[in-house]
Amino acid sequence: MISYPMRRAGQLVLLALIFVCQIHLQAQFSGAASSGSAFSIPHAQLMQPEELNALLRARGVQKPFVLQVGSRVLFAQAHIPGAEFAGPGSQPAGLQLLQDKVARLPHKTLIVLYCGCCPWSRCPNVGPAYKLLLDLGFSNVKVLYIADNFGTNWVDKGFSVEQNR
Repeated sequence: MISYPMRRAGQLVLLALIFVCQIHLQAQFSGAASSGSAFSIPHAQLMQPEELNALLRARGVQKPFVLQVGSRVLFAQAHIPGAEFAGPGSQPAGLQLLQDKVARLPHKTLIVLYCGCCPWSRCPNVGPAYKLLLDLGFSNVKVLYIADNFGTNWVDKGFSVEQNR
């Protein structure tokens, strides 16, 4: 049988480990939020797939400029109709391509970015792309919130797609 002081010491060690883990997780989340991750994008700037689909199907409204900032392979397989490939936002070459795509646009243009390569919590592309557009002075930038991936959150819902041949 474990004595009370030994049990108490074990409980204190467990509490200390929990505390250290919480600090570590908070530091990781704070770092992610400040380093251009998907978590750094304000909630008000997120657009749901249903909202974008309705906007693209609506008649008589100005359509947004939709840019896919993920992989070329994903874009070729299926992408939102009218979207343009802007390169992976996590890579310097992708950010340069994105900058080139928007170079002649008025800064008030509605731009919708999306990736869809992986779950939102792990997406390396949308955060840096969003930050770049803000740094360039664009004031009407939205990011399509894709919780799981493009297939699940767009294609499987029956929304239109285009493919590169």
